[in-house]
Amino acid sequence: MRRYAFGLLALILFGCSARQNPVSDQNEVQPHTEEPMPKVASLPDLGPAPELTNDTWLNVDAPLRLADLKGKVVLIDMWTFG
Repeated sequence: MRRYAFGLLALILFGCSARQNPVSDQNEVQPHTEEPMPKVASLPDLGPAPELTNDTWLNVDAPLRLADLKGKVVLIDMWTFG
């Protein structure tokens, strides 16, 4: 009985859902309202990155320095309990 009720509920929900953008005529051309994505982003040069001066490091034996990370891809995840 539960399977039948669940199947009936799913059929009703999927059957009653409306399309977001119904198309009445396949040949009708929709106007393009979005602006094109910019090709180039200009960011200001803020100079060299400041040295990492943390006292606590996770998953490393010794504190990290920027000179040791040069040429590597680095992801810094900063978080706090708040």
